[in-house]
Amino acid sequence: MEQETRRPLLIVGSVAFDSVETPQGRADMALGGSASYAAIAASYFSQPQVVGIVGDDFHGHHMSKFHDHGVDVRGIESVAGKTFHWKGRYRENFKDRDTLETALNVFQHFNPTIPAAYRDTKYVLLGNIDPKLQLSVLNQAKGTDIVAMDTMNFWIDTAREALREVLKRVDILFINDEEAMQLADEWTVLGAAESIRRMGPKYVIIKRGEHGAVLFGPELTLFVPAVLLTSVVDPTGAGDTFAGGFFGHLSRGGGLERENLAQALTWGTVMASFAVEAFSVDGICRLSPRVIAERRGSLIDMIRYE
Repeated sequence: MEQETRRPLLIVGSVAFDSVETPQGRADMALGGSASYAAIAASYFSQPQVVGIVGDDFHGHHMSKFHDHGVDVRGIESVAGKTFHWKGRYRENFKDRDTLETALNVFQHFNPTIPAAYRDTKYVLLGNIDPKLQLSVLNQAKGTDIVAMDTMNFWIDTAREALREVLKRVDILFINDEEAMQLADEWTVLGAAESIRRMGPKYVIIKRGEHGAVLFGPELTLFVPAVLLTSVVDPTGAGDTFAGGFFGHLSRGGGLERENLAQALTWGTVMASFAVEAFSVDGICRLSPRVIAERRGSLIDMIRYE
């Protein structure tokens, strides 16, 4: 996580306000969105460049959380109107949640334009947005080395054809287990991963929440359990944080070799564990490299069997 090893990482996704209620409390109009979580998590490993859109209610103290982590925000467009707002409530088990409100606001008109300074970025992370917008980003980017993407059940239901087109052009897909089975029309994680890989991505990373994450690739399967925690405050954004930590590490230049992928899984898992310990992005803000490395060391010790 040394500063001199950090390379640019382009992240395109939502920058939003979240109002969340969990058994541990609540947060109102707090910084959220896929690009926010991913960029702050990735900032410990890379130099994130964010493309997104916000309204005129997105003030300086919100943007300062990006600035504090060295995130390049020249690609965040500010327009008249209100910022995307999601409101939800988690139930006692933290697995089930109810969406109480989804107000797209200015995000409804998001048409990502990649700044010229970003277009040669070698590593691109497509956050969970409309597959047509993901395709637009890929058509603007030049000379990418590795492209990763996230998606969700809404796009699987409503934009499957466009989603299949994006999948043909990416190297890595992040997806949770239920969505993977829905996309593949398979009823096991392994069957779903094999089916999705035939759609295009070389690697499929299936996120399983408290049960960890599994990476499937060419003659390769890697598993990392979740970090064991005494308390969970807010699971919102954990998957985006995982993707940011994983791809942030990968963008340091190690490529898609087995060892580097395995290391990326552990870094992503550790960053996600910090995210769920607080509301909004607060759990991943201003962490020290020592604290992150110590938690990763504990995870490594837990899965070292020799």
